[in-house]
Amino acid sequence: MSGSGGARAGAGGGEAPSGEARPVYLVRGPDPTVVGQTAATLIADLVGDRDPALVVEEHGGPAADDMDVGAVVDAATTPPFLVDRRVVVVRDAGRLTSAEGNRLAVALENPLPTNVIVLIASGGTVPPGLVKAVKSTGSVVDATVGTGRDRARWLDEHLKAGPVRLRASAARRLGEHLGDDVGRLAGVLGTLAAAYGEGATISEDELEPYLGEAGAVPPWELTDAIDDGSSAAALSTLHRMMGPGGRAAPAILAVLHGHYSDILRLDGAEVTTAEEAAAVAGIRSQFVAKKALAQSRRLGHDRIAQAIVLLATADVDVKGGSAMPPELVLEILVARLSRLVRSRSAPRGVRGRAS
Repeated sequence: MSGSGGARAGAGGGEAPSGEARPVYLVRGPDPTVVGQTAATLIADLVGDRDPALVVEEHGGPAADDMDVGAVVDAATTPPFLVDRRVVVVRDAGRLTSAEGNRLAVALENPLPTNVIVLIASGGTVPPGLVKAVKSTGSVVDATVGTGRDRARWLDEHLKAGPVRLRASAARRLGEHLGDDVGRLAGVLGTLAAAYGEGATISEDELEPYLGEAGAVPPWELTDAIDDGSSAAALSTLHRMMGPGGRAAPAILAVLHGHYSDILRLDGAEVTTAEEAAAVAGIRSQFVAKKALAQSRRLGHDRIAQAIVLLATADVDVKGGSAMPPELVLEILVARLSRLVRSRSAPRGVRGRAS
């Protein structure tokens, strides 16, 4: 598949060539926009040059109060009329019950070679029996963008497949601006193509007027900046997180509480590997556990204790214990947490008194 809605194929096979198709596809991921774009690209590939009105049959979706699984099964087991392919689209597949999923799984045991089912799920839980049937006879398309290198790779792939070319500085600017809201990428690229023409090469200055509001920031950007002792970067990230449509002060405090709780659990722990740290602290991700262990060693017991006191005080203040607005409370907290790291890292003789 091509275009800004592509995704990685998961268990059960790869992406659908325009000439042949698997009996069933499950497109799933956490971001409804990314999942929708990925599904739209898949469906367009499956339809090809055929008339979508004759090929595609839709079931479910936000406008549907409930799912008529019987109608889905009938569509999946009925040959197409006047065309050589029928694409049965089932939206909100995460709303299916186990019994409904089993009915669809049975229908997939002897699929018609002319029919393709596309299950779309960006919420809820697709019944395990149906997922197993999809993996057995079709393909699971992973529409998860990921974080870190996975996110950077996803953006790079979709920028290359987009309708315009972005210079390196413009691509970096767009990635920073979108933050977690990567589902907006297709819309931005489409707007740029309409403004400058398909195939145009876009500079950062040409991009800027079409960016709109900054996207959401993943919470780890804030904790990483604090862990680096970078007050400026941490405060900049904090301001963006609290921007229009952003997180409330208690939610940001919860992120910081969770981060420092992990660090506290590893304070003095006799562990050396990320795997051991994850087990001791009860952290699912070994990558996160490795960072927490490194920061625990970097801060030391006294600084960790100071951080916990700062967090507890800020928690009381944002709940009305201080006359200061919650935004100011968080700014002071983030600056002080960052300073703890700098104070710890400073050579002897130049350390300042912690505020």
